[in-house]
Amino acid sequence: MTDPAPTGSRYAARPWLALLGEAQRAPVTPPPTVLHAFRAAVGRAPDRAALAYFDGRLSYRETDALSDSVAGHLAARGLRRGDRVAVMLQNSPHFVLALLGAWKAGATVVPLNPMYRSGEAGHALRDAGVTALACSDRAWAEYLRETAAAAPDLRIALTACERDLQSVDDPRVFRSERLPAPGPDDPADDLLAVARAGHAPPAGREPAAADTALISYTSGTGGTPKGAMNSHANIAYNAERQRVGQPVPEGSGYFALAPLFHITGMVCQFAACTANAGTLVLTHRFEPGLVLEAFAAHRPAYAIGPATAFMALAAHPDATPDHFASFRQLSSGGAPLPPALVERFRAGFGPYLRNGYGLTECTAPCASVPPGREAPVDPVSGTLSVGVPGADTVVRILDEAGREVPFGEQGEIAVRGPQVVPGYWNLPEATAAAFPDGELRTGDIGFMDAAGWLYVVDRKKDMINASGFKVWPREVEDVLYTHPAVREAAVVGVPDAYRGETVRAYVSLRPGTSVEPGELGTYCKERLAAYKYPREVEILTELPKTTSGKILRRELRSSR
Repeated sequence: MTDPAPTGSRYAARPWLALLGEAQRAPVTPPPTVLHAFRAAVGRAPDRAALAYFDGRLSYRETDALSDSVAGHLAARGLRRGDRVAVMLQNSPHFVLALLGAWKAGATVVPLNPMYRSGEAGHALRDAGVTALACSDRAWAEYLRETAAAAPDLRIALTACERDLQSVDDPRVFRSERLPAPGPDDPADDLLAVARAGHAPPAGREPAAADTALISYTSGTGGTPKGAMNSHANIAYNAERQRVGQPVPEGSGYFALAPLFHITGMVCQFAACTANAGTLVLTHRFEPGLVLEAFAAHRPAYAIGPATAFMALAAHPDATPDHFASFRQLSSGGAPLPPALVERFRAGFGPYLRNGYGLTECTAPCASVPPGREAPVDPVSGTLSVGVPGADTVVRILDEAGREVPFGEQGEIAVRGPQVVPGYWNLPEATAAAFPDGELRTGDIGFMDAAGWLYVVDRKKDMINASGFKVWPREVEDVLYTHPAVREAAVVGVPDAYRGETVRAYVSLRPGTSVEPGELGTYCKERLAAYKYPREVEILTELPKTTSGKILRRELRSSR
């Protein structure tokens, strides 16, 4: 472990240790890589289902053999140790086979959002110098074949029909006809055919803990997306901490509510499930009715997803407490969790949603609500705590000069620990700026109370300056979420000739409710300081989101 914080740091005393249970405080010894954890699971439970995909199942033994063959194919096609393999797929077994196959071949994986279009995908393929690409057959046929041809290092392509390995073919997620397999003139090979070909994996390609496991491209809200280099040690550590910190019985079902290409899905679902020799339940993409049916069919014990996913599930007319009865742990991450949603969800369905906080640059979680505890709500701002750091992690709150602020005061959140990445791919200046002395400066504004509970206020760049007063969108959004008609809310600053900026709110409504925009403005005015309440409110059917469930404030700002 690196030096946790400067000598004399008030945060280095880690007051949050008193809030952790014995298991969360105890040291952990993760394996060098998640691939080692996977092989251990194969040895312990070879016939247990590693992957459940609608009505399809792949055991650990089968998943091991299929991914071995993918690795052998990649090596035979000239992939070298350290080369990059992009995986651009939905939550299907094909994603896992490509991921494990690439790691077994000694490669670094570049997980890409399958909603990327040509320009976005092309940037990552060129920037990372990608050698091989695994993608859906439809994306390949429609635009990725051309995009790949313009990536100078890319010479291997594998395509997947994500209807394979199951027979349900639910039209809610599979909305297009099946395409024919790649023909003789197509440079791509069929991923499943390659996996079933029985190729032997290459020898001497075992990844080491310090090797780069992922180049995870950030969302690019502050400019061009950057590739965070998540090491195998980063992922294995956080997977083991997740297994210990959010415990469920070994072999349990982990429902993939978050997308696997996102760091939350990669670590808290796939890697933690693998560390626990569990069954990863996949449903291609998020569709609330289908997800509820999968909960009933598979009875998973664990799931993590953004607040917006839980809002959609809670709003579905078929949702009942029985759909959530099997869960031992339900966690929310990747987007702010309003306190009103936590209480509404518990009252309607039973489980307590556990908050958490993390970034791609710290390999998903760096703080979470410990088992047996509930996150407090700050009495001044109404913000729900995101939890407490882990035993090996130090979170500090810094002013603009990089000096620590006292407990209770706001500043930039900084993180140091075994999960923090070494830097950004091929960006030494950005790395030096974001990771001074190995500590991540997150760009998030927050504060910590004296007991160690961490509160995230908002992103630095999202702060609204209304007549010289600071307005954090999150505070206004949390008030909007207490209104019984509001399903989703996003607040942005918009230009105002008199005030410089003014507060504008966008909301979507819960099914069967109605409210006038002016009523919502008045509702906030009665509960917030005069400079904070939204002067403008617009009601939308849906708010724009990323596929990981974050509401896109930047799109709302630019749509005006």
